[in-house]
Amino acid sequence: MKWLIGIALGVCALMLAGVGLVVTVLIDGDAKASEISDGGGGLQGVPAEFRPWLFKAAEECKAHPELTPALLASQLWHESKFKTTRDEATSYAGAKGPAQFIDGTWATWGRDADGNGKNSPWDIGDAVMAQGHYMCSLLGDAKSSGYGGDPRALALAGYNAGWGRVQEYRGVPPRTFAGGETYDYVQAIMADIAKFKGPGLLEVSGHGAGADALRRASARMGTPYSWGGGTPSGPSTGFCDGVNGYLNGVCSASNTVGFDCSSLVQYAYWPTTQLPRVASAQYGATSHRAVARDELKPGDLLFWSHGGSGSIYHVAIYAGDGNVLHAPRTGRVVELQPLTSAMPSGDYFGATRP
Repeated sequence: MKWLIGIALGVCALMLAGVGLVVTVLIDGDAKASEISDGGGGLQGVPAEFRPWLFKAAEECKAHPELTPALLASQLWHESKFKTTRDEATSYAGAKGPAQFIDGTWATWGRDADGNGKNSPWDIGDAVMAQGHYMCSLLGDAKSSGYGGDPRALALAGYNAGWGRVQEYRGVPPRTFAGGETYDYVQAIMADIAKFKGPGLLEVSGHGAGADALRRASARMGTPYSWGGGTPSGPSTGFCDGVNGYLNGVCSASNTVGFDCSSLVQYAYWPTTQLPRVASAQYGATSHRAVARDELKPGDLLFWSHGGSGSIYHVAIYAGDGNVLHAPRTGRVVELQPLTSAMPSGDYFGATRP
């Protein structure tokens, strides 16, 4: 369900915030597999519109952590090069869309994951979530099969040739099968996983409400900012209100699946702590537990205001070591920044502990 807030308080005001330096992350891999590289949140070389769905698809496969966003990204690259048009993403065998589903397989796995009223292999959200669910199921088959080899390779072979062929050969079909198509497909995807691994996700130690919320939010690093977008269940498209949600004069939010500052916070703490939707209301719900700046702990909420609690326009999550995790503004992504430069220092209003 989309949460629409069109009141004057808004969600997170559009700001000319200073650009801070992303810190405490390690670069792993390169972007040679794609011309697009944004280097954030554990992925690189992935178009922005695919990023939140890759994280969501991997996150939903809790039983098989081997299904990482980078694995799914590498698979998409070799399936379609992230193409989404019918001319560019229709195979000679009739496979369709960025994840290359044939009609029979789509009938089993395809769902309207993006909630736009269409169940289509051409929709990025629908395609990636179907890919993830199918691969998750295949990983289960691989692990229970007793066949030797990496279960990821077995699952990829099943995706390409059908699980029946994996059963026939009791493993990845050899090069003699289908001219080596499946064998080469598996080898290429496995080899390119590293190319899609961007900076590592923020490492969060400890447990408790704050640490758990920060850990959940950190898994969304790199997700685009979308004014009015985001729900307790994850990223969604937003909307424009006449002032906010625009990029270069065009309404970006209505076509961007992501979070704004307060929906990221709400998502991070949900369902253990069910915070309100907008930043000012989140302050009101937690202000009875104010925290001094020199006593901040990971998971604490930080607020910025134009003057008083009624003019709060931004909220971020304290990430430790003087950094915050937040969704800054339209055109940016969920990212880690120093507290001192995340927003105008003179607007800092205070911090609370949910």
